[in-house]
Amino acid sequence: MNVSEALQSRRSVRRFTADAVLGEDINTLMHAAMSGPSACNARPWDFWCVTSEEKLALLRKASRFSNMKAPLAVVVCGNLKKALPMGMADYWIQDCSAAIENILLQAVELGLGAVWCGLHPQKGAVTRTREALDLPESIVPLGLLWIGHPAESPAPRDQYDEKRVHYV
Repeated sequence: MNVSEALQSRRSVRRFTADAVLGEDINTLMHAAMSGPSACNARPWDFWCVTSEEKLALLRKASRFSNMKAPLAVVVCGNLKKALPMGMADYWIQDCSAAIENILLQAVELGLGAVWCGLHPQKGAVTRTREALDLPESIVPLGLLWIGHPAESPAPRDQYDEKRVHYV
């Protein structure tokens, strides 16, 4: 599969089979995540790969949009201790977002389905996720990815809109 195929095929999958995601696939997803760009190569990210049913149940309650039944949750977090200083501190959000997109695209190539549920800046969702995973204040959960073998296959689509492109 080439990049264009992955981009067109990547769709949010919200229904999954009960089949576990293989450890080698999780490792591949994490390699993809950390291959993303990072401002000044700070890499202010940490990843929680959750397969414990107890923790998955808690994460399903993190936000009103996170009630998915998948065998794997990946919580992508900004590590503020690794963030750039002062006025550049919020670049962690962009860095972690790039990591998330890499995970989503890698999942397509692996034949997995995934959906990205935003956490930050929802204070309640961040707090519930921190509590579920016992995260310190210096770790900010940005996104919750539900990943598994898809039980649905949304059709590929091209969302290009030439009216949104401006040439100068």
